[in-house]
Parts: sequence; structure tokens; C-alpha cells
Amino acid sequence: MPRPIVATIDSGALRHNLNVARALTPGAHLWAVVKANAYGHGIEAAVNAFADADGLALIELENAVRLRELGWKKPLLLLEGCFSSIDWHAAAEHRMACVIHCDEQLSEFEATPLPRKLDIYVKFNTGMNRLGFRIERARDVVRRLMLHEGTGEITLMTHFACADERDGHLEALRRFSDATSGLPLPRSLANSAACFDFDRVATGDGRDSVRPGIMLYGATPFTHATRSAASLKLRPAMTLSTEIIGVQSLRPGDAVGYGATYVAARDERVAVIAAGYADGYPRHAPSGTPVLVNGQRTRLVGRVSMDKIAVDVTDLPLARVGTPVELWGAQLAVDEVANAAGTIGYESLTAVSSRVPRRVV
Repeated sequence: MPRPIVATIDSGALRHNLNVARALTPGAHLWAVVKANAYGHGIEAAVNAFADADGLALIELENAVRLRELGWKKPLLLLEGCFSSIDWHAAAEHRMACVIHCDEQLSEFEATPLPRKLDIYVKFNTGMNRLGFRIERARDVVRRLMLHEGTGEITLMTHFACADERDGHLEALRRFSDATSGLPLPRSLANSAACFDFDRVATGDGRDSVRPGIMLYGATPFTHATRSAASLKLRPAMTLSTEIIGVQSLRPGDAVGYGATYVAARDERVAVIAAGYADGYPRHAPSGTPVLVNGQRTRLVGRVSMDKIAVDVTDLPLARVGTPVELWGAQLAVDEVANAAGTIGYESLTAVSSRVPRRVV
């Protein structure tokens, strides 16, 4: 019998969240972002659930090729572009659009003979200071791309550093708009957070493309707690569930787990759960992190170990070996668990390891 931990992927939730993104961004070309194995949900699940997206965007060339093998015929976008001439040839062979974000990448694109033109998303730095040409160079870079015979359609692109903060993207948007004013090219600006402010981000000419990511998987793109996934009408797409595999009775003064960081203050019952950091559960989740046992809320106690965690079931007398446990998902928001562990929902979802089976429903 396999170990009981499983990540259940809800295709209906993925489709629902895609429809939310579509409703927020009317008229825009919608790239569903499926990098990092579709944020831990699985490329195979995403290619089916996001069938109505206008295209899929990701970083990993091998997964982009896999999408073609799975039958995806719509556009694909490589969000970091290509890293070698071999990659450029693969992108052309499989009809992918590519980001270009620096002079070295642009020069290699120009120097690589390709069998067909490639659509290019030219990325500009508006304050993230990660990838992208300096925004002041927009006209020169675009002119150079237009002169190259291998260039197909050009789209202007940036990534907002602070879109998860209220009005945090407006200064970057102003810089981008000022520097690209008069360039008659489509734009791709909105990530998940900016999709919720699309009216102020969109040009209104019907040529915008948007790149929702985390929202498609039912987690919030915002850091402030007032904008939870539920309040944004998003549905969790992954439920990470397992079972109790042991129960211990503690007396006052007994400790739990490595380092004896949790000490019982009374007679307590502690359930041992089949889940640990090797499964992707956050190692630094502290005592008190919420867990659901048979649908009832309780708390993690002691340190997370590689394969097991312990939870307090003192007030859950029916909890026993085999009782179901939800670590996050349909009833417990991944963002709440992540916040308790000092991280974000993005990391929790993408950290679920390959040894955890995915079951698509």
C-alpha cells in the first residue's frame, strides 16, 4: 500500500480561476503561466485545464517541448528566452515566442540562422532590476529588432516589482509608458496582481497580453491579508492531504520531535502525520501552524522532520491511525499555512516534491 500523502489537483478549480482572470482582463491575450511544473500542479493537468487560454507561458524549454508532445497547438512563450543557439533552433522548430532581455541574448538571436521568424517579447527593466533592458533604451532596442530579418511580431514587456502592494505598480507603469510612447506595438505588463487592476494597466487598444500565474492555482498574489484568495473569488486547485500514522500520549513535561522544541504543559495526545519537508511541507513551520484533522482545525507541534510532522489531537478524541488530514487546500488556504511558516503560497505549492503523487480530479 502506498504512503498516504497525495496532492489532489482540481481541474474544475483551475478552469474557474482561468475564467476569473479572463473576466478581469477583457479583450486581452491571456498567457496562462505554467512554469515550475504548473506551480507544482503538473504540466499534464495544466494543459487540459487551461485549454481555453490563448497561450501557455513558462521558463523551461524541455517542458515547452513536452507541451507540444501533449498536443498543445496554441502559442507558447519562453519567459526567460533562450540560452544557446540550440535553444533558438528548438524554439523555432516548435513555434515558440521568446523573451529577449539583454544585449548578449539579442546578439545571439541575430547571429543564429533560423528556419522561421520568431515572435519576440522584448523585456524592459522598470525597477525590478532583475532581467530587462534599461527602459531608456526602448526605442534603440526595438529599432534593432525591427531591422533583423528573423524577427516576427514584437511585444513590449515588463514585470512589476511591487504589483502586490496597493498602487505599487503605478510608478513602473508611468516609466514604461513614457519611454515607449509612440511605439505602435502590443504590450504585456500584467501579472496576477496587476490583472486585478487591469483598467489602469491596459492600453484600451485590444492588443494587451496578460500573464496570470499564481491566481490560476487559487492562491492570492497579494501580501496584505485583506485580499485573500477567497475574497478574490479564487478556488484552491491543490489539496495536500495525508493520514495519521501513529498516536502518542504525552504527560506534562514530555517533549515532541527533534530538539525537544515543544513540551507538553498537560496530558496531551499527539498524532504523527505522514508528511515532512521531503514532501515539500515547509520545514520552518512553527508550532501553532494550522492543520485540519478530519475537517477539524488543530495545530502543528514540534519541528517538522523529513517524513513526519506531529499535531495536537488532545481535543479530537476520535483521531486515530488512518484519520484523514488536510495540510492545505479545499478547506485550509495554502496562504494561511505559508504565512504561519514565514513564506508565501507560491513557495509552498511549487515545493511539493516529486515523491508526492498528483491525482487529477
